Amino acid sequence: MKKLLPFLAACLVLALSSFIVLRPADAGYQVGDKAADFKLRNVDGKMVSLADNKAAKGYIVVFTCNTCPYAKAYEQRIINLNTKYAAQGYPVVAINPNDPAVAPGDSFADMQKRAKDKKYAFPYLQDETQQVARQYGATRTPHLYVLTRQGNDFVVSYIGAIDDNSEDAKLVKTKYLENAMTDIIAGKPASVNSTKAIGCTIKWKRA
Repeated sequence: MKKLLPFLAACLVLALSSFIVLRPADAGYQVGDKAADFKLRNVDGKMVSLADNKAAKGYIVVFTCNTCPYAKAYEQRIINLNTKYAAQGYPVVAINPNDPAVAPGDSFADMQKRAKDKKYAFPYLQDETQQVARQYGATRTPHLYVLTRQGNDFVVSYIGAIDDNSEDAKLVKTKYLENAMTDIIAGKPASVNSTKAIGCTIKWKRA
């Protein structure tokens, strides 16, 4: 048994280290947390931060990308969310966290082309270091976070999915994000403030 203990200890250390590597973004914001500001490059080349829009009552921050089939399926719905809620003070801010070395179609040039082709009316930012995705705890594309302004802070009010059908917008039964926004805009906590994000795993940088 004494000879076996060092082996078991080594296995435990290896298992824990593997867990940390494979799950880099599990620790992140929870509903009620204050979200730190960031400064990321937009497809127009300008740096964008949450503090830039003084009139914003909050934001719909969505981690998304060019290449994921789920992100593509939700793309028009994300565009529609911005159309609906930007006018009410909650614009969309889209962030691409994928490493283009792992997902070549998610390069900055491809982001610029996508934003132009689809006529994005919201920022599409590159999280080049992936620090913002890790900070938020994003794991999927798409993965949404609704932020609500409280004084000079932005507080997380909803985390998760847009709705309950990633394949067909016409077959959606429950619009999680819109239901949450109805409560938030009315000045109430979202009755359902967290759902499971459905999408492709973020393409993290290789060690």
